[in-house]
Amino acid sequence: MLADPIKVQIPKSYETLPVKDIKLYHHPENAPEATPVIVLTLNRPKQGNAFTIDMMHAFELVYPMLDLDERVKCVVITGAGRMFCAGADLDIGFPSGGKRERLVDHRDPGGRLNLCIYRCRKPTIVALNGPAVGLGMTLGLSAAIRIAHASSKYGFVFARRGITMESNSSFFLPRLIGHSNALYLLTTGDVYRGDSKHFGSLFQEVIEEQPSVLKRALELATNIAEKTSVLAGFMNRELMWRGKQTAEETHLLDSAVLYHMFASKDCEEGVQSFLKKREPRFSATLEKDGLPFYPWYHEIDTGSRPRADTSEKAKL
Repeated sequence: MLADPIKVQIPKSYETLPVKDIKLYHHPENAPEATPVIVLTLNRPKQGNAFTIDMMHAFELVYPMLDLDERVKCVVITGAGRMFCAGADLDIGFPSGGKRERLVDHRDPGGRLNLCIYRCRKPTIVALNGPAVGLGMTLGLSAAIRIAHASSKYGFVFARRGITMESNSSFFLPRLIGHSNALYLLTTGDVYRGDSKHFGSLFQEVIEEQPSVLKRALELATNIAEKTSVLAGFMNRELMWRGKQTAEETHLLDSAVLYHMFASKDCEEGVQSFLKKREPRFSATLEKDGLPFYPWYHEIDTGSRPRADTSEKAKL
């Protein structure tokens, strides 16, 4: 049985949240309140934006807000400085000494961060604006889109550090690029240019100029925010990641979801905006307009799904 959902307070501005090791920006810049595109920057440039537990806690605080805030349509993650993420901070080290948890009780911090992105109904675009290894690579595997810099080096270096895959990457990576490419990257543990064939289609776009990586991510995010339905996009990703095992089972699920969406206000708006040659104004939400049988899969409680706190004292 799933635990009762935590109540999330939606802030007026994300730029004033008390978070450590990340920074949040509205896009376009200087907007006093949340905008459709929110930029989350890993903000430890002197340490190559290396991952910390504080960074994980910041993701776990912020992402449920982004998930539930209907003002937000798309999230962009990037890194401060010229490196995206150097992986786990080796100066801090791995959890090996002192009092240890039981193996069955431990929850990989990278996996907790990764699940924040995975469970969010708003799509995330990861702008890998510079080199990334280890957790710097795996944190973006559950995102919808990844954009890399052609000549920066990227790698899944776990075997060279004497550890195994993290952040649910054994689930995501082979599904994204195939077992052959994934095995090559993990077996060598080496780093490769962003335009290397070994990454397959992991990076949907590879950009030659480093400053243009974030610029392109913001262009895509703005286009997605302005022209797509949050509910339809989320259902599409859920159907792919949490679909059925056979063609027949998939047909039954697809049919039911599509039939429900045909009657949604976002479908009506999508058709009308197309016929009238104007920009769409999508407004459907999962809570008000979602499927009566969602989730159709068995939920596993690694941390219950949040819901918005609508009480008066919840206003930040």
